[in-house]
Amino acid sequence: MRREPHLKLSDLLDELDISRAAFYRMRARGQAPKCIRLPNGQLRFRRSDFEAWLNDHEEAPAC
Repeated sequence: MRREPHLKLSDLLDELDISRAAFYRMRARGQAPKCIRLPNGQLRFRRSDFEAWLNDHEEAPAC
């Protein structure tokens, strides 16, 4: 069984087109995607968690 690839913080920032500072502000407010903190302090994100987070923040089309 192949494991799901994890995104690095830089990958996530590129996909969202936001700065590192903006990400950490979102995280401080509890609004960032769920992440995994590695023993070395780096963050990783499961692709499925990131996609679910994106879907949760999708807005309905304007009428």
